Amino acid sequence: VASAFGVVVAIFQWGWGSEMLGLGRAGPIEPFLPVIMVSVLFGLSMDYQVFLVSRMYEEWLETGDNRRSVRVGLAETSRVINSAAVIMISVFLAFVLSGDRVIAMFGIALAAAVALDAFVLRTLLVPALMHMLGGANWWLPKWLDRRLPRISIEPPECREPHASIPGQHPAADGALLDTLVKAEAEEHKRDVHDLPG
Repeated sequence: VASAFGVVVAIFQWGWGSEMLGLGRAGPIEPFLPVIMVSVLFGLSMDYQVFLVSRMYEEWLETGDNRRSVRVGLAETSRVINSAAVIMISVFLAFVLSGDRVIAMFGIALAAAVALDAFVLRTLLVPALMHMLGGANWWLPKWLDRRLPRISIEPPECREPHASIPGQHPAADGALLDTLVKAEAEEHKRDVHDLPG
């Protein structure tokens, strides 16, 4: 948000390239812009964060390996994040063509913020920080872990046994459980380099 405000000030208040963009001379920033921008950008950035970290967390529950979780989570979600960001940037930059200074200001601010958020924060800084923090990313006090609900799109039996909640695995038969464990272990041995694309 701060960087996007800097871009807006440079273009609209200081006049850097404003005439080239057909926005007229330098002038004041609209007072409602910061309020609207913070609201919209919070929602957009949380979407990207949920895409990225939820996939990393799924991999962490299955393998317990933080490095692999960060690698696989980034590899599988970066295309979605980058594609969504390119679409949003294109839409916001189209606001400049409206000819209205206020709408152009809003569009440039949001385009700059989404570009920085998606390409610098979510796909560079967040994975780097999570890689450095290791297992501390997923630490949670035991008393809080017991009280939080366990919400998942996939049922617990789809996870590795060490990540399942004790007593909730549906396979009571030991031989069947061993077969499931071996099949899932073979499936999850693939590294990020084995993923298509």
